[in-house]
Amino acid sequence: MSTARLTINLHALASNWQALNAKTDVETGAVVKSDAYGLGVGPVSSTLVEEGVRKFFVAAAEEGVAVRQAVGPGPMIGVFSGHMEGDTDLLRDHDLTPMINSPEQFVRHQQALPDHAFGIQLDSGMNRLGWEPADWAELRQKVEALKPVVVMSHLACSEEPDHPMNRQQLKTFRELTDGIDAPRSLAATGGMLLPPEFHFDFCRPGIGLYGGLPFADAKPVVTVDLPVIQVRPVEVGESVGYGNCWIARRPSRIATVAAGYADGLHRAIGGGIDVFAGGKPCPLVGRISMDLITVDVTDLPEDPERLRILNGHQTVDDLAEAAGTIGYEILTSLGARYSRGYVE
Repeated sequence: MSTARLTINLHALASNWQALNAKTDVETGAVVKSDAYGLGVGPVSSTLVEEGVRKFFVAAAEEGVAVRQAVGPGPMIGVFSGHMEGDTDLLRDHDLTPMINSPEQFVRHQQALPDHAFGIQLDSGMNRLGWEPADWAELRQKVEALKPVVVMSHLACSEEPDHPMNRQQLKTFRELTDGIDAPRSLAATGGMLLPPEFHFDFCRPGIGLYGGLPFADAKPVVTVDLPVIQVRPVEVGESVGYGNCWIARRPSRIATVAAGYADGLHRAIGGGIDVFAGGKPCPLVGRISMDLITVDVTDLPEDPERLRILNGHQTVDDLAEAAGTIGYEILTSLGARYSRGYVE
């Protein structure tokens, strides 16, 4: 097989949800947008609904269709983008719950689906999605009379527990929602690690379920195994890869491995990243190209057939740090060429 293998540990996923759920005294949902952060929304959602999740969230109505197929009737599937033009049939036919972001979306929803459940998303200071406070103040009574199933907002800096923005947004969210009958939600993964006053009626973790920071106690969910195409000798002074950016300082054996930036291994990843043969680290050398990476396997006793780049020793956040990005981007960039398998 010449394609890389991505393995998703659904047992670890379930354990991460259980661990996060235990951190609060309120209900815990799950964010499964972007194909469950690239890991397969069907298997992930099926696993989580068996754990007891009854509130799922996606970015767009189209994503909600696959979640509904996986979880069946009953659980709420919230759509962060709200009720967009053209969403009506999807929302109705698959029982999806739009998180209404503006007065315009509110009017659209009431005209198209007046008896259909909806939630409200408020802007508490992030200035990304949600009702502006002035619009909410003007229409709050009218909206409340129609009984939204949730009123939510989103923290901008929850991964930095001491950032003053957290308390500022908490204060704003309380001012906008105190006295409302609907369940309230402010916390995603980072917010669940903040004090209980951030938790409200339910939390909605995302990245922490999949093994990423800021949930440092998360179990690794993803492993990535890469097939070795060729191993070649490289003499002292010879270079490897584009730009001659790595030059051998000793007689070396270099493995060319089938994966590259087209598979989510960002070109910016450089020094400090290893690829593993069993538990033995082998340094990545040279530049990552579209379909290939090169690895120094000189210290292995024999040429490997496969190498592993994501494992319990090296996480998506390690790759992200090396690339100057975040674990979210690494996960959601894992490409379609991987063959995929699931461990339950």
